[in-house]
Amino acid sequence: MLVDEIRSGAAWVARQARHVVVETDRVAAYAAAFPPPAQLPGLDAEAHVVDGPAELRAAFFLTLDAINFGSGWFPTIRKRDGRSGYFTIALGLRDRFRGDGAWSAEQLRTIDAATVATTLGQDPEHELVALFARALNDLGAHVADEHGGRFLGVVEAARGSAPALVELLAAWDCFDDRSSYGSREIPLFKRAQVATSDLALAGAARLDRLDRLTLFADNLIPHVLRLDGVLRFDPALVARIEAGELIEHDAPEEVEMRAGAIHVAELICRARPDLTPQLVDGTLWTKGGGARYKAVPRPRSRSTAY
Repeated sequence: MLVDEIRSGAAWVARQARHVVVETDRVAAYAAAFPPPAQLPGLDAEAHVVDGPAELRAAFFLTLDAINFGSGWFPTIRKRDGRSGYFTIALGLRDRFRGDGAWSAEQLRTIDAATVATTLGQDPEHELVALFARALNDLGAHVADEHGGRFLGVVEAARGSAPALVELLAAWDCFDDRSSYGSREIPLFKRAQVATSDLALAGAARLDRLDRLTLFADNLIPHVLRLDGVLRFDPALVARIEAGELIEHDAPEEVEMRAGAIHVAELICRARPDLTPQLVDGTLWTKGGGARYKAVPRPRSRSTAY
């Protein structure tokens, strides 16, 4: 099962990491301070499509999560007032869905950078916009050719299993997320898991075994865990990050950050059986929007993984 391969790969990286170390002796106290599950965040109803027909909700989250990447470019894009890069993209897409409805699978198959740029309020010549268009082309082709043009068809193909939906999406180029570390390929698949979680939270999919998803490894959660003292970064790496240097995608230190965060979530859930990695992720990601975490530069890499 892919989600188990993600867990085991992350643990393997964490055991031999040189640049990013899990402070295992601090995890129990950190886990104890987590809020109970009833207080954990859900979807932002202002920025997402969380009502209307299930097909519309499925289309929205599959479309959004196909382009839910680019944090390394976010300092260079046009942002909405008071909004992060992610929410700028989500709100642009939400406005499209509210005004004109979803793009069909066939429209996505041929969508171009100019259309994407207009929708998201971005420069059509920006490198990230072209990557978004390419990802949407791939999404549209899969939905059209394999699921009869129905976004709910993707959900139905998983037969109610969250891990199965992750595996289905992970086979598409637009959700690909694997890194090499030493002699081993490490599957991470942040966005395939985020899409699965989002579809369930939006009520577009009834999925069991959501607790088998891992933390959705990006650049923000390792940053939160570093500032909270649960991940220890090598001083040289900290200096590079705080100087604004981009960390190369697939570099050992970048893989260690993401894998370390996944492994920390697993340790938290062992200490707190009432939590799941999905809930840990939501708490830490939301926490990362706080002033304390925004005041310190976070690690950034340019990739389509996150």
